[in-house]
Amino acid sequence: MVRKIKNPITVAILFFGVCAIVLAAPIAVAQNKFLIDVGKAHVRKSLLAFPALKRLGSAFTAQQEREGDELYAVIDNDLLTTGLFRQIEPSAFLENPMKTGLRPSGVEKNGFDFKKWSAIGTEFLIKGGYQVLRGQVILNIYAYYVPKGNLVLGRRYTASQFALRRLAHTFANDFVKAVTGKPSFFLHHLVVAIDHGPKTHREIYTMDWDGYNKHRISFFHSIAVSPSWSPNGRYIAYSCFIRRRIRGLIRRNLDLLMYDAKTHHTWIVSSRNGNNMGADFFPDNRYLLVSLTHGRASDIYKMSRNGHTLVALTHGPGMSLNVEPAISPNGKEIAFSSDRSGRPMIYTMTSYGTDVKRRTFLGQYNATPAWSPNGKKLAFASYDKHKQAFDIFIMNADGTGQVLRLTSAHKPNGRWANNIDPIFTPDGRQIVFVSNRSGNNQLYIVDTNGDNERRITHDNLWYYQPKWGP
Repeated sequence: MVRKIKNPITVAILFFGVCAIVLAAPIAVAQNKFLIDVGKAHVRKSLLAFPALKRLGSAFTAQQEREGDELYAVIDNDLLTTGLFRQIEPSAFLENPMKTGLRPSGVEKNGFDFKKWSAIGTEFLIKGGYQVLRGQVILNIYAYYVPKGNLVLGRRYTASQFALRRLAHTFANDFVKAVTGKPSFFLHHLVVAIDHGPKTHREIYTMDWDGYNKHRISFFHSIAVSPSWSPNGRYIAYSCFIRRRIRGLIRRNLDLLMYDAKTHHTWIVSSRNGNNMGADFFPDNRYLLVSLTHGRASDIYKMSRNGHTLVALTHGPGMSLNVEPAISPNGKEIAFSSDRSGRPMIYTMTSYGTDVKRRTFLGQYNATPAWSPNGKKLAFASYDKHKQAFDIFIMNADGTGQVLRLTSAHKPNGRWANNIDPIFTPDGRQIVFVSNRSGNNQLYIVDTNGDNERRITHDNLWYYQPKWGP
């Protein structure tokens, strides 16, 4: 039976909110040739010059100047996070960007000189200016490939002041696509479980990839875990301990719930006794995977979105735990964790539950498998008994080849940090994960070869189990 639960607060998710609309219009004809081979970016990063944004138009208020600084900071963080660029320090500039135009000399009066940027090794130059008119932020911005003197991208972006960060993410995404042929993940969102530390309620939130614009979607004042976003962006499944009467006693059961981002309603999908968790959506958005416990055992099931249809995909063996199911991008394979060999390891099987194969033989405990977008790689967390901590590893999905360790870090007390809950970025180039190296669980990102590790969130919250939205 499906029970509807209205949230006490209606939350507007960015996918469906009109306040975040960003309008972009071309203001110049750009070159279409892709200039960065992302496969070679691990070897050499491109030199990027990105001067501060110019203030265009009449006098600016202090608030508008702060908005310009934020606009620049978001774009700068996005581009540096990709690992594709190394930024040139402003002290090396041979001309004052604030005293020259956004376009080159010969095209604009008092335009900039390509030779002065080429002389310091610049490969890409981004010149932008902004103004704020009647609550609208207008960004005129140009990106150039300096060695050829070519315009890569030239656009005018307009957005509400409330959507300033989304405007910045939009340009960064467009620029990466212009130079590589593939967009980045800056316009995607994350769903994540968040609390304030031990003995506090844990709730489900959506947020921008960089931790901003959080929207709470669960309000049970309990422990909510294992969120998953449907591929079409409409539904978010998660599990939560719900207090209810079982055999005459008031108990809390880990139920599976569904949130509809369009109607803002939440309902219970599965309240079967025991744990109902680990949900992951099939590509068709109609079915999902879930782990259900039976006594001490746990098996993986295929379940319809309303919870009515239930098909068992694993059957033990014995009292083994089969948990953390993850469907492959093409919907044909399932990766999961199981202790059927004695210790928790990563396995794969077909979407029908057949052809089960063990894929990891590493360490004491392997968990939380995650597929790359092309289905060729698996990331997972593995416990190192010598460090007494988890680290993130990556391997070929079929178990062949080298297993690569991506993380290793200490906590402030000198002990090894736990690095857990890996997920590939939508472009497949990087992995987002959770680490307690700062003292509390924060989000980090790293290239799939272990380079360019960066911290994403900088607060006192505790983050768990991030998953990407579409």
